[in-house]
Amino acid sequence: MGLVALGEAAVIFIGIQFIPYGRGYNNPPVKAEPKWNSSTTRELFFRACGDCHSNEVIWPWYGYIAPVSWYIQHNIDKGRAALNVSEWGRAEENSGDAAETVQNGSMPPWAYTLLRSSANVAASEKETFVQGLVATFGEQKSDQKSKKKVDDSIHFFPVRKDDQGTDK
Repeated sequence: MGLVALGEAAVIFIGIQFIPYGRGYNNPPVKAEPKWNSSTTRELFFRACGDCHSNEVIWPWYGYIAPVSWYIQHNIDKGRAALNVSEWGRAEENSGDAAETVQNGSMPPWAYTLLRSSANVAASEKETFVQGLVATFGEQKSDQKSKKKVDDSIHFFPVRKDDQGTDK
């Protein structure tokens, strides 16, 4: 019986490889970037944040295997929607959050740094990076801080928001 279950699991695993979500592997063209305060800030941003917050994703080998590819694509879609430095000039309401989320440790997400250790921001780099983000993007406005709960965790399924923007 165990062999049959293993065979069924293998068939399902092979079958889901043909489901197209997470298979785009596309990097739309870079339209515009912010005026970075320094090349160090830009390098740290792309190392720690660029795979989800730009059109310059470096796809890991495991990003080609479903269901992991679905999870990665979902997070790239979510990251690009919140802040995409490759399409600078669109309404970037979350750009002021960048420094705060790095400072408080919620970005880059621990699951991402677990699989991609190069995305870790060393303690010696963190303050320089945070200051560079503030200089490049500005700070989150204090009225936004009080109105909006910053939710930087990765959710596979979208979190529903009520009319005030809080989690349901």
